[in-house]
Amino acid sequence: MQYKDYYAVLGVPRDATAEDIKKAFRRLARKYHPDVSKEKDAELHMKEVNEAYAVLSDPEKRAAYDQLGQGYRPGEEFRPPPDWDAGFEFSAHGFSPHEAADFSEFFSQLFGGLGGARGFRATGGTYRSQGEDHHAKVYLDIEDAFAGATRQISLRVPRMDAQGRVSLDTRTLNVKIPRGVREGQIIRLAGQGGPGLGGGVPGDLLLEVHFKPHPRFRPDGRDLHMTLPVAPWEAALGSVVAVDLPGGPVKVRIPPGAQSGKQLRVRGKGIPGEPAGDLLLEVQVVLPPADTPKAREFYERMARELAFDPRQGS
Repeated sequence: MQYKDYYAVLGVPRDATAEDIKKAFRRLARKYHPDVSKEKDAELHMKEVNEAYAVLSDPEKRAAYDQLGQGYRPGEEFRPPPDWDAGFEFSAHGFSPHEAADFSEFFSQLFGGLGGARGFRATGGTYRSQGEDHHAKVYLDIEDAFAGATRQISLRVPRMDAQGRVSLDTRTLNVKIPRGVREGQIIRLAGQGGPGLGGGVPGDLLLEVHFKPHPRFRPDGRDLHMTLPVAPWEAALGSVVAVDLPGGPVKVRIPPGAQSGKQLRVRGKGIPGEPAGDLLLEVQVVLPPADTPKAREFYERMARELAFDPRQGS
């Protein structure tokens, strides 16, 4: 996927005001509109102009685009990191995946799932509008899923300043994380979204939960995967070992003859819930180093006395 420089498409600097962007769009629309233009590839140019304007005329999309695209050149190979939009507070208005498909792959990948706006309803001859729901992706520690917690979360909120330029405000919320929260779950904060109009109630803030990378655990729904290092004698003879989990240690039985790659399942010891997930352990046999005379003696004795060929049959 190629990076698109929307500022270059409209011919405006990166610090352009909202009015500058609107004027540039109108000028280019007059030049490339297929109904009136005699320019070569006018329809293609008009599509590019519409896409650039869809992003740069929207403070939220523009702020996210500015943060994401720093240092890239037009046409350069580009892949957004999976957490590029983490911590951004988006309102619900935007483009559905179907609508975004009319634009480039670049646009669809970034902005294709921001949802749709709420409608108006009439009450006593006036219009009231419930405030828009706002959305934000947040990253939590996986330990919070085991015990629950209250965490302070900061969100970046795009605003238009008095000069018509986009700036980022920060708002901080104390959020109660429920025990058993899982990847992709939505935490709804009532009344923390957009304000209502005409006396309408505020919208909600919807926090989409993701877990920060962990050095030991990998969540899959409520199941929890991890690698279990074992000594050669524990794998060969069988043993019971303690595995430290966020909810406390659990004892796991290693069957005799376990090889690296063998998967062990401990039911109900994953992320809490109804039902709780399972703990899935991949055995990894770890050899002690032969870095002392005594250790070398043990290895040499095994080499002499054990009739073992790991490559037999391969």
